[in-house]
Amino acid sequence: MVEAQTWTTRRMSNPRLLDASSSPAAGLSVDIPATPPGDVRSGTSYSTYGGSFLLTPTLSTAAIIASWYLSNIGVLLLNKYLLSYYGYRYPIFLTMLHMLSCAAYSYVAIHFLELVPRQHIVSPRQFLKIFALSAIFCFSVVCGNTSLRYLPVSFNQAIGATTPFFTAIFACIITCKKESAEVYGALLPVVFGIVLASNSEPLFHLFGFLVCVGSTAGRALKSVVQGILLTNDSEKLHSMNLLLYMAPMAACILLPFTLYIEGNVAAMTIEKAKGDPYIVFLLLGNATVAYLVNLTNFLVTKHTSALTLQVLGNAKAAMAAVVSVLIFRNPVTVMGMTGFAVTIMGVVLYSEAKKRSKVTTH
Repeated sequence: MVEAQTWTTRRMSNPRLLDASSSPAAGLSVDIPATPPGDVRSGTSYSTYGGSFLLTPTLSTAAIIASWYLSNIGVLLLNKYLLSYYGYRYPIFLTMLHMLSCAAYSYVAIHFLELVPRQHIVSPRQFLKIFALSAIFCFSVVCGNTSLRYLPVSFNQAIGATTPFFTAIFACIITCKKESAEVYGALLPVVFGIVLASNSEPLFHLFGFLVCVGSTAGRALKSVVQGILLTNDSEKLHSMNLLLYMAPMAACILLPFTLYIEGNVAAMTIEKAKGDPYIVFLLLGNATVAYLVNLTNFLVTKHTSALTLQVLGNAKAAMAAVVSVLIFRNPVTVMGMTGFAVTIMGVVLYSEAKKRSKVTTH
């Protein structure tokens, strides 16, 4: 430790203060705090009442990644439980709750916790662009939640792993951006694996399969469209700010659909809660975890590289599939697991091919 020094013990080091003893304040002594250790200055050491503990950057990143895994897998399992096992068959209303939750938590995170600087919508044109992204976002999330009502999580994740395939297709169609033959070749096992898994899935449901494919395609379309619409530096938004604006827009888009298709779900939920208060905790917990997915995704992106994020995403899909099988006991076949593995391998090959393609271009 560095011993704290006082103004009186150090004043002789400054010649301008030699005559300070003649001043009225000569008898005063002002404590100068000790210089903090380097780990405290870097923000990796935190004090407690009983002492201190050291949180290294590696441990901090590991904790963030673990939170990301838990929130992603948790929201999948909670959605599956609510929609398939608990009997809460309102995927549109559930998605709207997710959007309202994201809007509220984003407001707190940006305005009060100040996790990121607040950005404002600067023009009606930018507003329309964000609204268009919100519509695509709604379609993707509603389809994903609906598919969980009909398909096991493991098969849902296998289909979701084909996102790079749809991204490449939409990029080619919309932006006329063509990839190398190696990149397109790497997409073949992605498709082949899903065909293999679909043919051997014991709980295959055609409608569930189609809406899950729609959700995956919507997710890919959003990423491509976002890259096109928000290209102007003045219109680019941080991911947390983008969520702050997209979430309430998405909730407004979903409101008429849930009223028309699912009826007065809010009244039915209140009535159900009178007999079973557990539903309130389920919905609140589910909506909170849905926001944590977005928050931890931002934190993981901030603390890791893009390549690491891709690898972690592939491992997350496999882990979610394994955990869901262990919890819900849905039947799986060797051929289905093989198909999932082939798809994941194809995604890895695609990521490597994209990386090599970028190096060659530059």
